[in-house]
Amino acid sequence: MRTLEGGRVVVDEAEAAVIARVRAGEAEAYAALVRAHTAVALRAAVAYGAGAEAEDVVQQAFFKAYRSLGQFKDGAAFRPWLLRIVVNETRNTVRSAGRQRAVAGREAELLAGEPLIPDGADPAVAVEEGERRRQLLAALDGLGEDHRQVVIHRYLLELDETETAEALGWPRGTVKSRLSRALKKLGLALEGGEEHDGGRAPG
Repeated sequence: MRTLEGGRVVVDEAEAAVIARVRAGEAEAYAALVRAHTAVALRAAVAYGAGAEAEDVVQQAFFKAYRSLGQFKDGAAFRPWLLRIVVNETRNTVRSAGRQRAVAGREAELLAGEPLIPDGADPAVAVEEGERRRQLLAALDGLGEDHRQVVIHRYLLELDETETAEALGWPRGTVKSRLSRALKKLGLALEGGEEHDGGRAPG
């Protein structure tokens, strides 16, 4: 899927064809969608606090998406739709477990598979980068829910503005305004200024 100027979405024709095949009864074709979107689904589950249960959450989300594929809107993009299911499933899991993920633990999982100090890197620089990541995640945790969601979707999940709007069920203008406000708050927090905004974002 790609987004053109003006926010018009062009859906990947190959992906649309796979969805059509699954709907027509070729259940095995669904594996192609699972392979294509597992990585971003896992990032979403971890970012929203699934922790060690992230893989189970993602498997359940893919299963629910498969069962709901008949309700999937023709011409829509699969990834934002799937991520809404992943986020909902993660929240249900975290809520039922009655726990919140610690910043440090989530950071370690988000960086899983990456060397702590890449070959040839200056160790001092690597330590500094790690500290910046910790500060960023601490600042992110200080944002209200709406602001945190928009930053996660735009930057951790690497969705564009239109995909973010679809995934969160918000108008594009709301995504833009909340992202602008969230980035301002993050900047202030990282500079040691004010600001944890606690609850839901006003804008």
